Amino acid sequence: MNERINRCVSALPSIRLRSVVQTALAVLVLLIASLGLARPLPARAATTAHETVAQKRMSVWRFALRQRGKPYIYGDTGPRGFDCSGLVFAAYHRAGIRLPRTTYGMLGSWRLVRISKSQARRGDLAFFGSGHVEIFDKGNWTFGAADSGTRIGFHRMSVYWHPTMYFRVRM
Repeated sequence: MNERINRCVSALPSIRLRSVVQTALAVLVLLIASLGLARPLPARAATTAHETVAQKRMSVWRFALRQRGKPYIYGDTGPRGFDCSGLVFAAYHRAGIRLPRTTYGMLGSWRLVRISKSQARRGDLAFFGSGHVEIFDKGNWTFGAADSGTRIGFHRMSVYWHPTMYFRVRM
């Protein structure tokens, strides 16, 4: 009788071990199967970020264009009118990018990266000294609020009226 009890007692650990191993294998199979259900990453993940930056810059541009014809109002950020930095501030704010409110604040911001005119793209910033900013269009054109008594619109650069610095905004 003792021999029979000993055989039953010695079989218990192997039954428990087999049960634990079977459970672990079932969990492993489910885990591997669930990995197959996960969505793969897009193949163009690197270009997606670049497209987002270009899209945001164009969003800034489109917002600014919708303000065309509104009056220059010193210190205003819209919606009835804007001053030069107020238009830039509002356009970038609408795209989800926080810039300082004034030209002086913008020039001190970590978000601005200085670029050459040849690198400037539509939606980048064109500074006329440290006291005036407009949004670069292309070629010899900028868009913005010039000064009191004018309306928001396009401005052609000339020998007397041209940006002294260009900046790209970090998104």
